[in-house]
This record gives sequence, C-alpha cells and structure tokens, in this order.
Amino acid sequence: MTVAYRPDPWSWLRSPATALLAVLLFFLIDGVTAQALAHGVADGDKGYIQETSGIVFWPFVYLGAKHMVTGYDHLLFLFGVIFFLYRMKDISIYVTMFAIGHSTTLLLGVLMDVSVSSYLVDAIIGLSVVYKALDNLGAFQRWFGVQPNTKVSTLVFGLFHGFGLATKLQDFNMAPDGLFVNLVAFNIGVEIGQLLALGAILIAMGFWRKTGSFWRHAYVANVVLMTLGFVLTGYQLVGYFVL
Repeated sequence: MTVAYRPDPWSWLRSPATALLAVLLFFLIDGVTAQALAHGVADGDKGYIQETSGIVFWPFVYLGAKHMVTGYDHLLFLFGVIFFLYRMKDISIYVTMFAIGHSTTLLLGVLMDVSVSSYLVDAIIGLSVVYKALDNLGAFQRWFGVQPNTKVSTLVFGLFHGFGLATKLQDFNMAPDGLFVNLVAFNIGVEIGQLLALGAILIAMGFWRKTGSFWRHAYVANVVLMTLGFVLTGYQLVGYFVL
C-alpha cells in the first residue's frame, strides 16, 4: 500500500533559521516595549560614559562588544549578508567591508560632531535589512533586470550602521580627554562582538544547511527577515514623527 506524501506547511517553523529570527524578534519586541532604540545604550552604561574622563580602554572595549552582541539590527543585517555565503573567504570579505564602513562613520561621526536625527538613521538601518532580504530573494534582478553590487552595498550600509551608533554616543557628551582612544577601544569591542555574534550565526547556519529544509525554507526565512526590517523602519519613523 502506497501512502501519499503530504508536505507539512508548518515545517518551516522548526528550521534553525526561524529559531534564530525568533530570538532576534524577541529582542526587537522587547526594545519596542521598553521604548529603546536599536542603538540605545543601557542606563548604567550611559552614566558610565558620561562620567568617564581620560583614557579608559578596556571598559570601552567591553561596552562596544556588548552593544554589538545585543544589537539586533546589526545581527539581522549580518544574517542576511551571510545567508547564501558558504566559503570563509567570501564571508571574510563581506564582513570586512561592513566593518570598514561601520568603523569609519563611528569615529568620524563623533569626532566631527556630525548631528543627524537618530530616528532617521535607524530607519535607514531597518531598510538595510529589507534591502538585503530582497537581494537574497533575487527581487532586484526580477524587477529591474540588474543586480546591485553586493560588496558596495554592504560597505554603504555599514556606513549607516556606524553612523547610527555615533548619533547615540554624541548624546552622552563624552569627555574630550582621551576621546579618540576611547572611541578606538569602543570600536575594537564592536568588532569583537561582531565576530562572536557572527560565529554563533554561522554555527546555526552550518547545521541548517546540512538538512534538506534549507532550500525549502530559504524563501520564507528571507520574507520574515524583510518583515522584521520593515518593523524596525516603521518603529523609527513613528518615533521621528510622533515623539
């Protein structure tokens, strides 16, 4: 007797990618509930930054790493960037492009005191997640018949991610004494946190790719990713126009 195969329409809920996105969604909802922005800094860390004077290298390394590991907007974007990357060489190139952009605007934004609404910058960061999900879905190729340069786009959005953090740090009136070294330390911490978060994502992706569900659920995972990006963008725009 032959039993007809019935596909499970809810099997995508059990995929590792969905679990990872669910964790990121939890942090996103928690941030919205607490009225915390994507680049928000905890009250205790904020007080420390404002009261610190002189070079305090290692505490700022810790603060930078903490920011990246808990920065769900960064993690969503990185998840999208490496989604279809298999070789460590390719992953290293893209992560380096993102790090160059992130580091440049973090340092220059604070040192040159470039002031822009953090809501608008964070809205663009949300759109970067939407963009990457659409890119993974091949939308630009189908809609416009062109494929944007993925390395250049990663660098450009990296600039916005770093600038988003710079707008937050500017609000804390960091002491000029030791400012440059502390910013460098903070940025080093950000890159360390990025590597830690990236390692966790790669491990989850590695297990998922070994299963037959990867290609079945890749489309749904990127649709969810795109949706989260729109949620981020909408939340920031509401903050800009309402708050």
